[in-house]
Parts: sequence; C-alpha cells; structure tokens
Amino acid sequence: MSNTFYIPNVLENWKWPRRINPHYLEVKAETAAWMRSFGAFSPKVQAANDICDFCLLSSLAYPFYDKERLRTICDMMGVFLLCDGCSDIADEDGVQKMVNTTMDALRNPHTPRPRGEWIGGEVTRQFWELGIKTASPQSQKRFIETFGSYMQAVAQHAADRTNKHTPTIEEYFEIRREDVGTKPCFAILELEMDLPDEAVNHPTIQELSVLAADMIILDNDMASYNSEQARGDDNYNVITIAMQQNKTDIQGAMNWVSEYHKELEEKFMDIYENKIPKFGKPVDEQLAQYVDGIGNWVRANYQWGFESERYFGKKGLEIQRTRWVTLLPKKCSNKIDPQYPDGSKLSSHVDVGSRATTVNV
Repeated sequence: MSNTFYIPNVLENWKWPRRINPHYLEVKAETAAWMRSFGAFSPKVQAANDICDFCLLSSLAYPFYDKERLRTICDMMGVFLLCDGCSDIADEDGVQKMVNTTMDALRNPHTPRPRGEWIGGEVTRQFWELGIKTASPQSQKRFIETFGSYMQAVAQHAADRTNKHTPTIEEYFEIRREDVGTKPCFAILELEMDLPDEAVNHPTIQELSVLAADMIILDNDMASYNSEQARGDDNYNVITIAMQQNKTDIQGAMNWVSEYHKELEEKFMDIYENKIPKFGKPVDEQLAQYVDGIGNWVRANYQWGFESERYFGKKGLEIQRTRWVTLLPKKCSNKIDPQYPDGSKLSSHVDVGSRATTVNV
C-alpha cells in the first residue's frame, strides 16, 4: 500500500468563494475567555482545542453577521466542542445523561442549573441566554428542535461505538446527517430572519440542506481520515467504509468520494438555480439569503479543514495546494492523536454526572 494519497479538489468549481467575518479575531478572544472560565478542559486539551479554531469555522460560515450574532455562533461551537469531547469518552448511559442535561438547559436558559451537575449544562445555559437576545422567535424554535436531533444522534453514535458497529455507506449517511451538526448550524442562519415553517420545511429546501450536509460530511471525512486511521478510530469515516464496501484502497475510496461529491454538487446547483420555491415578499428575500448561507457553509467547512490545524497541523495550506498527504503510521494501545501538539489523547473516562468534570489527558 502506498504511503501517500491524493485528496481531490472537490470544490474547484464551487460558486461560493472564501469569505471571512471581519469580527473574527475580536469575537474569538471573547469566546475563548468565556470557555476557559468554566475550566472544562485540561491545559493540554485546551491547547489542542485552540489549534482547531472553531471560531475560524464560524467566521467563514457566517461572514456577514454582526459582532453580537457572531458571538452567539462562536459560543455555539464551544458547546459543540464540549459535547463532542465528552461524548467521545463517556459510555452510552453517560452520553444520554449529557443529552438530557444539555436540552434542559436550552429549554430553560434563565433557570439556574442544579448544584453538582455536569458543567455542560451551565455552558449551554449561558450560551443560549445570550444567544436569544439577538435571535428571532422562529430561529430559536428551529435551533432547539434541530439541536435536539443532533444530540440524539450523538447518543446513537456512542451506542454504535460501544457495540463496535461499522455501518454501511447508506446507514452512515443517515446517522451522520444528524450528528454532523449541520441542522442546528443551518438554523443559526435564521438568527435575524423570520422564515415560516412552510418555507424552511419545504421538500425542495430540505433536499438542498441534505445535499449540502452530505458534501460537508464527505469533505470532513477526507480531511480527517489520516489522523483517524493513525489512532485506530476510522471505522466511523466514509473513506474506511467505502474501502470495505467497494473493496478498494485509500485512493480508490478518495476517488469514489470525489465522483459522488460531483453528483451532489450538480443536484445542489440545479435546485439552487432553478427550483427554489416562491412564497412572496419578504419571505423570498430571506429564503434566498438562507439558501445562499447553506451553499457558503460547504465552502466554509472545506476551507476550515485546511486552514485550521485540526487535521493537518501546520501543513494544511501546503496540502490544500499540492493535495498530497503522507499516511501517518498507526499508533498502538494509547491511541495517540496526531492533531494534539503533545501527542496526547483524551482520557478514557468522564463522569458526566459531576459538575466538576474536566476533560483530561
């Protein structure tokens, strides 16, 4: 097997260019200080989170939002990060407790959290207490609904991990469309809008959202595959699944992803250019802004995969230019994650029933 593989440039002809919010650095500093105030991560994991730079993703995905709304989005990414980190190392029951705590905090943002509770409840409560100040009623409703679906998918992922279940490609997309988090992120596109349910839930708009989510999943899995296979955590990655199901190697799976991505892009653009439903003003103007945001999300996620240090360390921009990746050697027993600067990995246990939870290394 070759020790290098080529990542196809799947967005070479994508309509949406790279754009970034001018408030990026200022809001990043505010969100970072807020997250650190909870002491939820050990210094080593905090350093690893910093190089992932989820505020960069937020700023690429929402380039035109004002400072207040960008702060909501960056804080949301902090909640995602905490839930993702804890769910990765908690058992199935622990993840379900985390889901219940998080959703209760979202539904009751003005109610103090119980003493002794997992710290994620208070993080979520503070995020949403601030967020609803600049969020329309419709966007608030949609965010809570979609975040609930996301959290249940996280719990399902935990169950699959516990049972060591490797899904088929079809099963993978069904689950991943929920736990990748695009639905709540798309709901956040509505912060300053007042889109009716009939517009957002229209079958054509829903199809557009699924196509974008699938492209984001493919882009993310191509970028993350190398680090995941190195630590033996790649069973939940479309590259590994495609290799097994299609009986091919890494490059064959990458090429399959590229061809599938092209099909999705063509379907997306056909809908975007020709089939967006009409509801009359002002809904049509807001809906146009919403679907434009969905298209931009595909570009934002793709760029972030190379511009942050989450997957490729400091070589991201070079790899984006050359497209060639050197396969990392597999690590044994301790599952060292190459994305962490000190070579460390999260601990194997976290008690989500405890308010004092710290994600340690």
